[in-house]
Order: sequence, then structure tokens, then C-alpha cells
Amino acid sequence: MGLTSKPTPHHTPLDDDPLECLRLIRSRRVGPVTWHRLIAEHGTAKAALAALPEIARSAGVENYAICPLEVVRHEMAQARLVGAVMLAHGQASYPTSLCDLPDAPPVLWAQGDVTLMHRPMVAMVGARNASSLGLRMARRLADGLGQAGLVIVSGLARGIDAEAHRAAMATGTVAVQAGGVDVPYPEENAELAEEIRAKGCRISEQPMGMQPQARHFPLRNRIVSGLSRAVVVVEAAARSGSLITAKTALDQGRDVLAVPGHPFDARASGCNMLLRDGAILVRGPQDVLEVVGGQVLTFPQAVADHAPPQPDPPLPGPVPARRPLSDIAQIHSQILARLGPSPLAEDQLIRDLALPPATVAQQLLTLELEGRVHRAPGGLLSRLDEG
Repeated sequence: MGLTSKPTPHHTPLDDDPLECLRLIRSRRVGPVTWHRLIAEHGTAKAALAALPEIARSAGVENYAICPLEVVRHEMAQARLVGAVMLAHGQASYPTSLCDLPDAPPVLWAQGDVTLMHRPMVAMVGARNASSLGLRMARRLADGLGQAGLVIVSGLARGIDAEAHRAAMATGTVAVQAGGVDVPYPEENAELAEEIRAKGCRISEQPMGMQPQARHFPLRNRIVSGLSRAVVVVEAAARSGSLITAKTALDQGRDVLAVPGHPFDARASGCNMLLRDGAILVRGPQDVLEVVGGQVLTFPQAVADHAPPQPDPPLPGPVPARRPLSDIAQIHSQILARLGPSPLAEDQLIRDLALPPATVAQQLLTLELEGRVHRAPGGLLSRLDEG
């Protein structure tokens, strides 16, 4: 089978107020997975915001406050100053390739040509300390794939990322940033970032002015792979961010391809490991086109012809009865007793607890907001240490 998989749609896009969407994701303890869960349960961001304080209170969290309206208005004002536009989940301008992800960014900020994200995309990632041969291969692949109509996505890092962006500048490139879209990183790529803004597109899910931190890079990587039909790893060490991107791509149902390298070159060890485990070998652009070429031919020829899937109507359901606080505390104790630092599937937790799924789901949400449970893509849960 190799390192390939099939995507599993998680939800359909929604039509909601962008300002309320931004306010919800900027509220304390609400990450992308929790954001989508709240939307699924309450229908709109506005309704989810209204429910958040009560959800927190029922979990024993006092004085929970949602993100103030002034904060998101300031963020939107800062975005206008730098020429960034908001792409909110469910809008026609939002990249449809992200919509099947359980942790799709609720809001993206973009500078440049956002229509590029409605064309077929391939990600190229690799070593920051790339070899001369690796840089040549990145240029050849990005140029060839760009000429074939593919947009090249990468992370604006030094090395392979930067070389791929440069080679695809004339045909279309998208840079996904770990920090704010107005914060080029690393500084040595500031000129390249400005050129991408003028000729391509830069995007980020982080607020304006956010300096990139270590925890932001895996989040950035899931967008790089999520936007793309396939991920091509040009050079990568055995322990590198590029391999994290490759794993994320596999989890998302994207194809993983790798350029082979000499066994003695540590910068090729990650690629060779991927190939050993079933990744598709890449010798040139044609190898990539054989994987995604058929999809390219069927992709809409104009952005105007593209329309995201229409949302399903909300499903009616009974309002769960309010439980006494002692019962809630007991359920929380049972949940936390069965969770640890190692991820556990939610359906397994429900079977272990022998409680109604709706009851467990409701209390898991309160524990997430309280910061005691972490939910990862794929329905995996782990317990967070307090303090």
C-alpha cells in the first residue's frame, strides 16, 4: 500500500459571522478541534460563544470570560494595516482542501493572491541546511511542477523551503507561516517573504504580530500538508520537522513522496527511511505528476467555477438534562482516572466508562475548556498535568 491513505471528511463548511468565528477561536482554552466541536453542537459561533461561560461554570470553572470584542476588532484593524484578509471557515474564499481536516484552522489571515489556494497544490519540504544537490533538486521539482499547473506550498524556512518558493514564484507559491502573517521568519527570508506577498500568497492562523514559537511549527506543518494533494520531502534528517510534516500528511490522507539520497549523507536519512516504509520515490517532476496528474486535469479551470460544498442542515436533538454538580464531578473523576499522557481513543474511553456517549462528550468538552484534557486529531484524548 505504501505511505498513502484516503481522507475521511470530518465535517462540512459552515456559513457564519467571521468576527464571531475569530472571537471563538481566540477565547481561552478553545483550539481548532474544540472550535469545530462547539460549532457542531451549537450550530453557529455566536451560539457557541453564548454557551461557553455556562459550559465552564458547569465544569466548576469560575469567572470564565470569552474573548472580548475589542480584542478581535483590534486584530482585524491590525490586519487591515498590513493588507491581510481574513479567510473564515465556511466562506467561499476559504481553501476547500482544508475542509476535511478535524483540526482545520477556523480562521486564516492571508496576504497576496488568495485564488492560488483554489488551484491544485503540492507541498515541498526539506532540510534547512540543504546540500547543493538538494537545492538543485528542489529547484527542478518546483519549476517543473509549477509549469504543469501546480501551486507549490512550503513553510518559508531556509534551505529547501526557500528554494522551492523561489523556483515557483512565476507559476504560483503559497507560504504558510508559523507566526503572524505580518512576521516574516527567519529574518533572512524577509525579502523572499515580501516577494511572495507581491507575487504569491502568505497565510497564517496566528494573530497579527505573533512571533513564532516552537509549538507553532507543528501547527504550521499540518496546514502545509493539509492544503496539498501530496507532500514531497527533498532532504530530511532522521529527526526533523519535515518527517513530522510527512506523518501529518499520511494522517490527513495525503500522498507522501521522497527523493532518495546517499546512505552516508545524514541529510538524506529521513527520506531514505520514508522510502523504506513505502513512500513514493521521486526522481523528477514526472514522478509527482503521475501521482497527482489525474487530479490536476479534473480541477476546476477557474476560481469562479469553484464552490465549496454546501453545509448540511443542523440536526435537531434533545437538550441534555442538567446534572447535579456531584454527578458531574464524579464523571470528571472517572474520565481523568482513565486518561494519562498517552493518547486514548474517545470511543475506547466511552466503552470503558459504560456511560452514554452524549454524556461523556459533554463532560469532555468542559474538561478541555478547563485545560485538563487535550484532544488531538483523530479523536485521541490525553490528560494534562495541572499547574
